[in-house]
Amino acid sequence: MELVSVNCGKPRRVNYQGRLVDTGIFKNPVEGSVMMHELGLDGDGQADLRVHGGLDKAVYAYPYEHYAFWKGELERDDFTFGQFGENLTTQGLTEDDVAIGDVLQIGEAEVEVTQPRSPCFKLAIRMERPDIVKRFIKAGRSGFYLRVLREGPVAKGDAITRVRRVDDVPTIRQLLDAYYNGVDRLATYERAIAVEALSQSWRNDLVERLVEARGQHG
Repeated sequence: MELVSVNCGKPRRVNYQGRLVDTGIFKNPVEGSVMMHELGLDGDGQADLRVHGGLDKAVYAYPYEHYAFWKGELERDDFTFGQFGENLTTQGLTEDDVAIGDVLQIGEAEVEVTQPRSPCFKLAIRMERPDIVKRFIKAGRSGFYLRVLREGPVAKGDAITRVRRVDDVPTIRQLLDAYYNGVDRLATYERAIAVEALSQSWRNDLVERLVEARGQHG
């Protein structure tokens, strides 16, 4: 497993559908070593801190393996690393084998997987495709957010090592399938909520969904 690219970008103001929007989704590859702090990477930033960034979503990782799919799906060949707003473009880690609570060592930093990505309209701004949010969800290629457990420098080419995995924890794929497609929904929610590493926003959402579902079943 390897870090293919480190990508950073400061928020900028863009015109979207006739209104000005502040967004930090434009990320570009950075050469050399970049310090990873508990709130993200040096030289990076988020525009709306209510829903982006913070301890639970300090860093966003996206699998390099998905680039080929999107090039075919969208019939484009102009992608650069950071295209999906990711800070880290990774190789060897996909939603099928990454689980909530996985602890990864990247360079000298150590991170913990907290949740899948739920795309918002700002992905449409970056991709110049109003339909990309629905496509992104349908494809199940979400990437995943990371909490920084140990700060340290990271750089393109760094090895990625899985340091720890909690037993009986949903993978990102299983959580996506439960959330969007209803696959083994309640059991998956219960397993996810039991994991201390799950982000607070997803925990709140899943608890609410569980309460609602149980109410419907009497």
